[in-house]
Amino acid sequence: MTERDIVQVHEDRLNSGASAAGLGAWLWHRAKPYSPPWIVTGGIGLAGAGANLAWGDSAWAGVGLTLASTLLTAGTWWAGKSTGQQRRLHSAITVAAGSAWLTSAALSGPLTGPLPDLYLMGGAGLALSWNIRHVLRSSAGETSGSDSDKGLLEKVGLARTKLKEVRVEPNRVTVPYELPAGELTNDDVARAIPRIASALDVPTTAIRVQHDPDSARKGQFVIVPEDMLKTPTIWPGPYAPGESVAVPLRLGVYDDGSDLLLPLLDAIHLLVMGMTGSGKTEGAVDLLLEILSRKDVVVWLSDAAKAGQDFQPLVPALDWAALDTPSAAAMVAAVQYAIPARAAWLRDHGYRAWEPAAARQQTDPAHSCAESRACGCPGMPYLLTWFEEAAKLLRELGDDTFTGIAQEARSAGVSLVVSMQRASGYQLSTDTRASLPAAMCFGVKGDDASFALPEEVLAAGANPAAWGNKRKGYVYLVSAGVDEDLHANPARTFWTGPPAEGTYERMARFIVEHFADVRAGIDAVTEAAAARAAGELFTNRRARAGAPAPAATAPAPAVTDAQESAQTVAALVDAEDAELDATAELPPAEGSAPLPGGEPLSKEAALELLTELIDMLAQVGPGTVAVRDLNPYLEQIGRDRSWVSKEMKRLAEEGRLAPTGEQGVYRLIPVMAAA
Repeated sequence: MTERDIVQVHEDRLNSGASAAGLGAWLWHRAKPYSPPWIVTGGIGLAGAGANLAWGDSAWAGVGLTLASTLLTAGTWWAGKSTGQQRRLHSAITVAAGSAWLTSAALSGPLTGPLPDLYLMGGAGLALSWNIRHVLRSSAGETSGSDSDKGLLEKVGLARTKLKEVRVEPNRVTVPYELPAGELTNDDVARAIPRIASALDVPTTAIRVQHDPDSARKGQFVIVPEDMLKTPTIWPGPYAPGESVAVPLRLGVYDDGSDLLLPLLDAIHLLVMGMTGSGKTEGAVDLLLEILSRKDVVVWLSDAAKAGQDFQPLVPALDWAALDTPSAAAMVAAVQYAIPARAAWLRDHGYRAWEPAAARQQTDPAHSCAESRACGCPGMPYLLTWFEEAAKLLRELGDDTFTGIAQEARSAGVSLVVSMQRASGYQLSTDTRASLPAAMCFGVKGDDASFALPEEVLAAGANPAAWGNKRKGYVYLVSAGVDEDLHANPARTFWTGPPAEGTYERMARFIVEHFADVRAGIDAVTEAAAARAAGELFTNRRARAGAPAPAATAPAPAVTDAQESAQTVAALVDAEDAELDATAELPPAEGSAPLPGGEPLSKEAALELLTELIDMLAQVGPGTVAVRDLNPYLEQIGRDRSWVSKEMKRLAEEGRLAPTGEQGVYRLIPVMAAA
């Protein structure tokens, strides 16, 4: 018979009949678990009487009984080493008291002096103490729980680990632990997480470890047995509509139901990473929906890889949407130029760093660029620069493209968001990664998460590789301003609905239209810096981003690269020059033509011609210029390739060109080049 069958038979007996015999059987059954201490007490009394008859007059028997009593007590203490401290002490005291009374009774008689009273009071007291312990153990499950916990911990390599008071909450169990001193550390606990998950039959992401910062062997397990994130949460609307960007942004929910909040001003810069299908774009939409409902922030977004395919409904609310590579490169240059300009404005108005007051009109004399009075200058809103699918941009401009921005933007009220499917040292320089203190990591492959999440978060149980693209929207958020205990807690971003049903479009339209009067416009300082750096790519940014798509008619014939270049040049030709032959040789400029003897141009004339050529390429080229692009013009310049390379490097040092990660290739800054 199984244990369950035995229990059932017992219950049947208890429920059968109401006779005196049945009642007696029930009472005896209930009393049996508590009878052993009383039986042992009675046995000691009989043993004491019998020992007195046998050895009452023997001195050697007294010595032997005393020695046996001492050894028995010591053996009990030693045998209890593997049990709890309370049980060990209770057992040793019971054995010591019982053996001491037995020795005394054997030598002087059980009815001599205080021995009868000690037997009745002490024996009954000890028996009752064991009965009480049994009651408490039965109600709290002490024995079975302790034994099973110890067995589990031994299986996973954490033997002799002490588990303290367990705290049980809805779908959350917190178990403080203390490792044996000098034997195990918290690192051993981190390595045991997969085995613990296997023993409990839960996913590894359901178990996380919170280490005690003041101890290398203390902490607590947090176990979430049921995945409460399986059902997505529909975006509930703005968290703080019309408030400052200083209020955290709500992006989703943690597995315990609490809000997933990103304090942007604490995070400063953010790396967003996740493989295709992991929900990274959904998270980006959630963040933009939230931030575009705030009153003191301006958003620049670059998406050259997909031409803004995922963000089209939100483009009207963006100050600048760079949807092609030249515009994206120009945005990088614009941010680089805007940072020192914004920092200077904040410095002149008495701000050590951006704060919400900087976005309002400056009516406080303490924040004034004028002496002894309020200057009344318009405010400067916060600037969020988002580079979606940044891998393409990094390939074009170099892996250190964002290094300077990330290192210098903090005090200027600029946040940088770099979003990519797989960040690595080959794509993102270590200096740039070190300057992105916050990260949102969606599902990834293999050990890719090590580039996004800190080692201590991975050691605490964070494992985005367990999701891959099978848990869309699941994410870990690591940021200053977020409780460190939450860094290893899975969360899920809000769901904006299937695009086919237009849910996302309706949400975006609500944000774009309802908060049009709430959102701040670009400030004059940032606008001037961006126009100086990016020229027409910035000043004509709205037209470029909002150009209508071609009609869905018969497909146009394929255009070759040469035809496309010719069309681009033709679009830039003034009407009065339309009849000129663009392929004809230019007449030599007065004062700069080679002398009849073949003498080259002067250095000043050669530099002027080089600048004009760079200016031309800035207007019709792909956004970059290389030394090799000027090879056809070397004869006109009258200089060799090395001279051109040296001069282009000097122009880059002067800020008229911007270097890229490729040797000899520079990013064009149109207005500066034309200056």
